[in-house]
Amino acid sequence: MSSHREAPEIAKDPVADSTDVYAFVSPDKPDTVTLIANYVPLQAPAGGPNFYEFGDDVLYEINIDNTGDGRPDVTYQFRFTTEVRNLNTFLYNTGPIRTLDSPNWNRRQFYSITRKDARGRTRQLAKRVPCPPCNIGPLSTPNYGRLADTAVHDLGGGRRVFAGQRAEGFYVDLGAVFDLLDPRPFADAHEHFGLKKFPQAGPGVNATKNFNVHTIALQLPISDLTRDGYQGRDAADPRAVIGVWTAASRQRVRMLDAELNNTWATGPYRQVSRLANPLFNEVIVPMGQKDFWNTQGPDGDSRFAKFVAKPEVAQLLPDLFPGVFPNLDVLNKSGTPRADLLAILLTGIPAGLIPGFQNSTGQTQADELRLNTAIPPTADPSVYGLLGGDLAGFPNGRRVFDDVVAIELRALAGATYALVDKNFTPDPAAAQVDDGVTPDSLDIPYLNRFPYLGVPNSGFHTPSA
Repeated sequence: MSSHREAPEIAKDPVADSTDVYAFVSPDKPDTVTLIANYVPLQAPAGGPNFYEFGDDVLYEINIDNTGDGRPDVTYQFRFTTEVRNLNTFLYNTGPIRTLDSPNWNRRQFYSITRKDARGRTRQLAKRVPCPPCNIGPLSTPNYGRLADTAVHDLGGGRRVFAGQRAEGFYVDLGAVFDLLDPRPFADAHEHFGLKKFPQAGPGVNATKNFNVHTIALQLPISDLTRDGYQGRDAADPRAVIGVWTAASRQRVRMLDAELNNTWATGPYRQVSRLANPLFNEVIVPMGQKDFWNTQGPDGDSRFAKFVAKPEVAQLLPDLFPGVFPNLDVLNKSGTPRADLLAILLTGIPAGLIPGFQNSTGQTQADELRLNTAIPPTADPSVYGLLGGDLAGFPNGRRVFDDVVAIELRALAGATYALVDKNFTPDPAAAQVDDGVTPDSLDIPYLNRFPYLGVPNSGFHTPSA
């Protein structure tokens, strides 16, 4: 969770594993959209001497669908190259790294960015752009925040890019959620299977606290992404809505020269990971299809719609919390498809359900993070997004601080079903179910500027409990 270890095969390949995707109208530059794709989950900051990095043999892509067919109309491709200055030392750095070209930094990464359109035409936007180092500690990476700022690269025309380590901004009580769905704030209401000793209700524990990720971030003019370059402020205009997802691919053939300890990759690329809406593959797609889902494009997601229409978590809640979700239990037993979840996750929310809002991309069912670019940033945002009355928040795109775990748990519990059936009354608990973790649990705050995710945790410093 969000998608840090969501499928058996990609869990073995962390450099290609997308953990989170964010898409939002930039609060400090509202004529732009910020797109963020995170990879390499659950990084322990002190992970030396071979610190974390992107894969040189992985093709990273951020895809934008602006026509509603589940296929990319605009794709940004990232390819990385690692260079080692001194092969005869085990050290990542031999002294303080104060600049991106410091001779003390022994293992550096660079990347290129290519933009591809729906016809397959490509244009290279930049090459040999330097990544910052990992945040090793105050001796190796003094003034890290300032150093990382120099890795924000101007692409011209209001476009900016960053690729490198950041603090993990996603917060979740993994231990409770995957202990048979036992959120700590609701522990006293949980059916504990006859156990004499079981957890008592209490605050959530952020399992991703103090970890880092590797981030690819783009800030682009809205007109670069929308159909016909639309940059208006009419939220009802379908051209304002884009669908976003990320993908990682590897070449089909990999060869190893055991004597020289070298590897080569060749052949066409095959997708091994993708991500849009948080938790989609994690908690909706069944175990037997998770790896297959990762290899497919969003345009084929109608084959997974049945798992959205009758999600397993929603079926489990009334049994795990006896008497807490009686209305949800009746809805489950009726066999009625969850039209609310089908809209939120697979088509976008049509006009007429929420006043002044829509982010529909049409009838094609596709797991995409849908963003209505005509809706401006909120001056006083709610971490609960649309459920908190904030039209600029998830599931209208996703901002770095949105509490997607609470939002999706509440939606699964029936909080959003009244949007499509006015006769349905959500259980009171549906608006309260939560894992008990908020952005306040983070040691490192978000930034109020690009790339928005915080400075990565240092390998030297002892984090707070």
